[in-house]
Amino acid sequence: MAEVAEGSVVDGRYRVLRRIGSGGMADVWLADDTHLQRRVALKVLHPRFAQDQEFVERFRREAEAAAGLQHPNVVSVYDRGRVADGTWYIAMQYLEGRTLKEIIDAGLSPEQAVGLIRQVLEAARFAHRHGIVHRDFKPQNVIVDSDGKATVTDFGIARAGVSEITQVGSVMGTPHYLSPEQAQGIDVTAVSDLYSVGVMLYEALTRRVPFEADSAVAIAMKQVSQMPQRPSSINPRVSPALDAVVMRALEKDPGQRFQSADAFIAALDAAIKEPGAPAGGTAAFAALPPVVAVPEEGPDPGEEDRKRRRTLWLLIAAAVVIGVLAGFLLTRDSTTDVPNVTGNQLNVAIALLEQNGFSVGTITRVERESPAGTVFEQDPLASPPADKAELSCAFLTLFCSKPKVDLSVSEGPGNGAVPSTAGLTEEEATEKLEEAGFGVRVETANSDSVEEGLVIHSEPSGGETATHGSEVVLAISGGPKLAKVPVLVGTQRSVAVQQIRGRGLVASVAEESSSSPSGQVIRQSPSAGAQVSPGSTVSIVVSSGVEKITVSNVIGQLRSEAVSELRAEGLVPAVQEQETEVPSQIGRVTDQFPPPGSKVERGAEVTVIVGKRSAETTIPVEP
Repeated sequence: MAEVAEGSVVDGRYRVLRRIGSGGMADVWLADDTHLQRRVALKVLHPRFAQDQEFVERFRREAEAAAGLQHPNVVSVYDRGRVADGTWYIAMQYLEGRTLKEIIDAGLSPEQAVGLIRQVLEAARFAHRHGIVHRDFKPQNVIVDSDGKATVTDFGIARAGVSEITQVGSVMGTPHYLSPEQAQGIDVTAVSDLYSVGVMLYEALTRRVPFEADSAVAIAMKQVSQMPQRPSSINPRVSPALDAVVMRALEKDPGQRFQSADAFIAALDAAIKEPGAPAGGTAAFAALPPVVAVPEEGPDPGEEDRKRRRTLWLLIAAAVVIGVLAGFLLTRDSTTDVPNVTGNQLNVAIALLEQNGFSVGTITRVERESPAGTVFEQDPLASPPADKAELSCAFLTLFCSKPKVDLSVSEGPGNGAVPSTAGLTEEEATEKLEEAGFGVRVETANSDSVEEGLVIHSEPSGGETATHGSEVVLAISGGPKLAKVPVLVGTQRSVAVQQIRGRGLVASVAEESSSSPSGQVIRQSPSAGAQVSPGSTVSIVVSSGVEKITVSNVIGQLRSEAVSELRAEGLVPAVQEQETEVPSQIGRVTDQFPPPGSKVERGAEVTVIVGKRSAETTIPVEP
């Protein structure tokens, strides 16, 4: 299998030029898109992760989500696919410029720092509104171009990465920028991202991160338990108002932080506009009392007296010290407070205990609904509310040791087979799944073969293994997919029939005379917009035009008879007289136009020729 290297072609499209970055999860390569003739950044997942199907699926889902984000401050994701060696890649917009980390290290004014972080918050706001939590905001993930435009990279992808401190739990992110809840392995929200952006703002203002330590775990512990030094104590150019914004962004309690990027942006704008907000007070530290010099005794008259007096004082002092020490040992408090570590990931709990001088005893792992690696019970219990734990102290010794703390740790809810639910009612299927320990979400789908109201299938399917407590999606049949009857009235017959058949329906056509143009649909049933089953009949009535009347033969009839008959048929007779020398033709119709049998519209005029004696004039018919 070919690996990605300079000169190789990925997915038949991207010609690799050179490596431009590398991380714990993936390498980033500069490449030419040979289809669209543009430079792209290819993020290629390390092959060792490609064997983890769950990891790969998350990588692909997050790439699809990130591809939907189109914002000036968010890197564009163009494509995703598979490399020949079996791993996966994401093709992203190639950005030229420096990382925000490089710019911070070079030094920024407070106004410049706020301007750049404000752009990061614009990107965060857009992503949060689309349901995406970044989880790994840090200056290294922001590229700033020569015009000062900041672009956030790796949107949605950090969710698939594992940090260096993820050994027992599922902590994600970079330790210096982790929110306290991330450090404890608790589910993160958009507010967790805002904490990380707050760390970036702190660093942009002071050129240092809030917490430093020798290990990732130690840094994470400080994120959980310590408050940082105010930025203004490091950089006097930071205003009191900006100080307050930073400290609120770095609150340990998510509920005390800014609840949205909008609120964070508004606070920054206000701090720049009115920098002189009152500063908070600082704690005062009392000085140690001065040492009081004891005046020395004057010279003794004899050396022996001095020696006796010195020995006596030494004995008295020793007796006092022994008495005080004995009193201390007999009356000292041999109990201690035990920190509460339940609810934390195991690695965080161990660090908390060791930080407070405790050691870990027995670790028992049990299946629970809480996330895997979470401590759900400890012995001794936390105090308060429980009583303090007894120290282990030997008699008349100065030092005592704190007791070991036994921990019970969740292995997660465990897995189980999803029961088969196909053909059951929604109520029956829901009851069956809940009894098996799964959640249920219902979706409706059309089906030609499954009766309405019954389960078509489930996801995961019956028989597959899934985590207890996870959600199973039931597809409930809504019956056959219905067809919508189109608007047909006013269209021509051929068009109407074509539309009916195009929707899987059957056309029934009838004709009827009307004043509408011939061939135009004048009525339909069912009416437009009705929902009907496929194969249903749609009836249309088509205009055959204005009603036609057959002209009767009135030749040979008396004038009055012919006129009456034509009027009775809805026609308008027009009489013309013509001289004749044939006596039998006098007063009778000798010819007509249109001729007998012709088709004419109702109300049309029919001319009849009536014979008259010579020299007589035409007499008009009485109306």
